[in-house]
Amino acid sequence: MSAPNPLPLLLLVVLALAWIVWLWTQPRRLALRRRRLQAAPFPEDWERILRRRVPLTRSMPAELLAQLKGHMQVFVAEKAFIGCEGQAITDEVRVTVAAQACLLLLNRPTGYYPRLRQVLVYPRAFWVLHTHPDEHGLVHGGREARVGESWDEGQVILAWDETRDSARIPDDAFNVVLHEFAHQLDAENGLTNGAPELGSAQRHARWAEVMRQAFVELQAQVARGEETVLDPYGASEPAEFFAVATEAFFERGQDLRQTQPAVYAELAGFYHVDPATW
Repeated sequence: MSAPNPLPLLLLVVLALAWIVWLWTQPRRLALRRRRLQAAPFPEDWERILRRRVPLTRSMPAELLAQLKGHMQVFVAEKAFIGCEGQAITDEVRVTVAAQACLLLLNRPTGYYPRLRQVLVYPRAFWVLHTHPDEHGLVHGGREARVGESWDEGQVILAWDETRDSARIPDDAFNVVLHEFAHQLDAENGLTNGAPELGSAQRHARWAEVMRQAFVELQAQVARGEETVLDPYGASEPAEFFAVATEAFFERGQDLRQTQPAVYAELAGFYHVDPATW
């Protein structure tokens, strides 16, 4: 009786070890790849698109703008852009979206929206099916037009006309990309509730109290029909309040700091930038 051939078992052991080594070194290889992308020359065509399509970046400090450009190159390399209903995906689309999404990543460690796999872009507002229960517990469904959505399943969906137009006006506190990517950050700790990952229980407690008070105040202002720095849509729920506050933080920083200094301070502590000084 012949002895069993040890080669298949040895091959399995080698493959298993290779898989373990690959998994162990993957974070290091990813970090190295990202550093290379960040250090690569920023394309001249992208530079022209950035200045034309995202005027908010024109007043940024030089060191932040350089950091932004590096983040953009990583973002575009790692995230799939998919055109829907005939929308072409061009450098103009990629650069315009990436620039605004990466504004939220400056000056802090980032996984580049680790849950996000793809950005779907429609030419204009798109229809989605939503269901909601009424006061009797009956569930109703219907189609709603949207210009942006953020999904926990790895997608951000944008209407290109709103993306382009909201970026064109850098001081109106309306920016669909900032809004939807704030939702992505909000969801990174597993809950989309208006409280992103803050690092400590103390910071979470302070954030919760500041944002709760501001949320209640915004609801009262909206009920009275008052004009507010924050989009009234932020009064609908805490998650929308955080997204709306993010828009105002980057686009009307001075106004937000003056009217809601505690909210501005919390956002500055989270985003590690001070756009009121740009």
